[in-house]
Amino acid sequence: MQYFVKILIILILIISITEVSKRNQLAGAILASLPITSLIAILWLHYENNSPEIIINLCKDIFWMVLPSLLFFWAFPELLKKNYSFASAFSLSVFITTSAYLLLMKIIQHYRPGS
Repeated sequence: MQYFVKILIILILIISITEVSKRNQLAGAILASLPITSLIAILWLHYENNSPEIIINLCKDIFWMVLPSLLFFWAFPELLKKNYSFASAFSLSVFITTSAYLLLMKIIQHYRPGS
């Protein structure tokens, strides 16, 4: 039942963001930019009695992983402006973002104590 509730909440959020964005792009962007997924994950971890250390580490990792995700929101519109097709721009932006994630993960693992 718990998984059903989680899936339902996520579906409602995604549908809400897309519907709001059709009417008001700024409002849709604000909704999409909220760290709703992270907040829900943190609340569920707490609710499921996970240790504060797990939540602390998740928050720290989320902070660093936001940085490469920003590349997508820079690259995608820039590629569209340069007349790339939607699919090409989207795919290339995902590739750029994924590459940045992998690079940042290597950097973090190198500097993380105990690694």
